[in-house]
Amino acid sequence: MGVSIKDIAKAAGVSHSTVSRALSDSPLVKEETKRRIQRLAREMGYSPSAIARSLATKRTYTIGLVVTTIADPFVADIVRGVEEVALDKGYSVLLSNSNADPQREMAVVKTFHERRVDGVIVTASRVGDLYLPLLEEIGAPIVLINNLRDGKYVYSVATDNVHGAKLATRYLIELGHRRIGYIACPNKERSNRDRLEGYRKALREANIAFQPALVAQGDGKVEGGREGMRRLLTLSPPPTAVFCYNDLTAIGAMMAIKGAGLHVPDDVSLVGFDDIAMASYVDPPLTTVRQRKYEMGRLAMEMLLNILSGEEATKSIVLQGELIVRKSCQALGPAP
Repeated sequence: MGVSIKDIAKAAGVSHSTVSRALSDSPLVKEETKRRIQRLAREMGYSPSAIARSLATKRTYTIGLVVTTIADPFVADIVRGVEEVALDKGYSVLLSNSNADPQREMAVVKTFHERRVDGVIVTASRVGDLYLPLLEEIGAPIVLINNLRDGKYVYSVATDNVHGAKLATRYLIELGHRRIGYIACPNKERSNRDRLEGYRKALREANIAFQPALVAQGDGKVEGGREGMRRLLTLSPPPTAVFCYNDLTAIGAMMAIKGAGLHVPDDVSLVGFDDIAMASYVDPPLTTVRQRKYEMGRLAMEMLLNILSGEEATKSIVLQGELIVRKSCQALGPAP
């Protein structure tokens, strides 16, 4: 049988309430007494009951984390960032998939509430601002990472997609490319729109006319990238470089280029977005825009903890991406 607060109180010669306060680091207990009780607890092998702590604090010390799917390679670093902060602060994390379905996403959040989680973090939300009325209903704070819906949700962490897309497209322009394609992902409305905007801004700043024919539709996955690239290769002339909505799209595009008997980057240069682990292992290694995924997870969890503690929390954090240059691009003719 485990050591109880009653056992520690008897050994220390103090009341149960004094032990309880000392173990929760209460300022109502003298420092000398507090240190003595905490030392005794460690020596006696005391392990606090999660249920008892929950009853005393009215919290479960559990966070719900909603991801699109655990199969998405983008998710792993975000989860790691959330969990590291959560575990350091004594919280557990419950993970669930939304399968990119808005109705399922809302259902998962409501289920988390029924399980009395203290707060919820949602990645790539398909419902966005619809959480505003839900907040009043469930009472638990919600933080969104890379919200895919238009509108500004009250608490969010995101990457500046316009800036990242400009970095990618500008790099291709600096390599001498003028006929640059974009493989889009229209089912991710907000991020796709922002990346298309960044692509167009970079072209405009270089006095290169935007050509709608150079924009092919994908789906954010490998097969969509392959189909989008096949369509771009039918153009006359085809693009000499392509910026892709994400790395999975770029990997699909790479497969289509090789399937056509062409080579990356000799015939077509490619840039992705996200910097998933796979990006550095494909052949050739993929140049991409790195999202600070681990940091996004940490910041979202820290934001949630600030809200829970009643501290003033930053409502919106936007991070800048970083261009990671590998081997999938080369200069077209003499460098400008």
